[in-house]
Amino acid sequence: MRNFWIDCVLATLLVFLLMWGILGISNLNIFNAFDSIGQALSDIQLTDYVFSNLRKDPDVDQNIVVVNIGDLSRGEIAEEIKIISQHKPKVIGIDSFFGCPSLLRDTVNCPKLRDVMGNLLLSNAIQEAGNVVLVTKVLQADTLLPPNQYDSLRRSDPMFSDFAVREGYANLDTDAEFQDDAKTCRVFNPRIEVDGKTNYAFAVEIAMEYDSVKTKKFLERNNYEEVINYRGNVYDIFGSTGYPNMFYTLDVDDVRSGNFMPDMLKDKIVIFGFLGSYLGDPSWDDKFYTSLNKKLAGRANPDMFGAVVHANIVSMILNEDYVNQMAEWQEVAMAIILCLLNVALFSLINTHLPLWYDGITKLLQLIQLLLYTVLMVMIFHWFSFKLNVTLTLAAVALVGDVYEIYMSVIKNMYFKIKGWFMITPKDDAVLTAVNTEES
Repeated sequence: MRNFWIDCVLATLLVFLLMWGILGISNLNIFNAFDSIGQALSDIQLTDYVFSNLRKDPDVDQNIVVVNIGDLSRGEIAEEIKIISQHKPKVIGIDSFFGCPSLLRDTVNCPKLRDVMGNLLLSNAIQEAGNVVLVTKVLQADTLLPPNQYDSLRRSDPMFSDFAVREGYANLDTDAEFQDDAKTCRVFNPRIEVDGKTNYAFAVEIAMEYDSVKTKKFLERNNYEEVINYRGNVYDIFGSTGYPNMFYTLDVDDVRSGNFMPDMLKDKIVIFGFLGSYLGDPSWDDKFYTSLNKKLAGRANPDMFGAVVHANIVSMILNEDYVNQMAEWQEVAMAIILCLLNVALFSLINTHLPLWYDGITKLLQLIQLLLYTVLMVMIFHWFSFKLNVTLTLAAVALVGDVYEIYMSVIKNMYFKIKGWFMITPKDDAVLTAVNTEES
């Protein structure tokens, strides 16, 4: 029995060593030119299927209104803010920077400074509103810093930021290297340290201004990364998401013409942001792929503007509808335990049913792969709990063949090498004498 479990542990270790080697080779990207299918499927998570196909349509969140700023100038945005402020919203969030992209503040390097009247109107509108949350952006001035460390903060010009009640970074966690790349957004970081100071996400700051009790409860989860529990989209003329409109939306002309009910704004959250030049504009600017996208693979068009992603995060916090997920150590522990049990089971099959070994083990692997996959999707659907089984699926897929390699190659080599070193000179003389006598 002792030798049995030693073999099981060693075979399990071999499985994880092989997975580590495969991961190292794949990180070299040497096969990418031949793997168009793999690249098309690389951004898929099966939990996306829950968002886009299994969940029931949620009710409209009547506490959040999204307003399109389109291609408006700063003076025109100021006009929108003044109109909205007249109806007493509790919080106004503006998902747009009002500053210079470089440190050089002159009309050559920063043309928007030429619009003196527009800047003054916008500054005055923010000051008079008294409840505006502006965006910042965390940056890495030192390019040698690790990916998740930041040392600087981009803010709007002081003539605007000085009159904001709060500021929060608008960075969203995606797999894109550059802003113009296709971006898939499933998670966000509630807080980030910049030079020893804690900064909070734009959506967190909006939620904090609206309901500090619920927001503090959310922050007490103390997760560096939170899965966004998407609840819906705004007007989607292309039907790229399966959900109906989740948030009331006002276009540029709706605000200017007063085409809205005043009650939809009073004591509510209003988020200004770019939703295209007009509602229904197929623009890709500040637009993301999300878990609501109908197409799980080979996606053609991103489905959600950044302002709406922030609205979903605010809605998740205020509705206390979070997604929990396994810690990394739990994922590794589950994979090791299930792999070890599989090795033990396959060993017993090999001992008692050697002629049936290949068929039975392959069938068991297939059943487990399907079972764990369905279980992951359904648990996410039922309990909003993300069961990370990627490592487990990889281990189960490899365990049968790796066990055979261990038993037929590794173990036989071990005994052969051990046999060479176990033969002493005395044993060698005895064997020689026996062979001579037999001859």
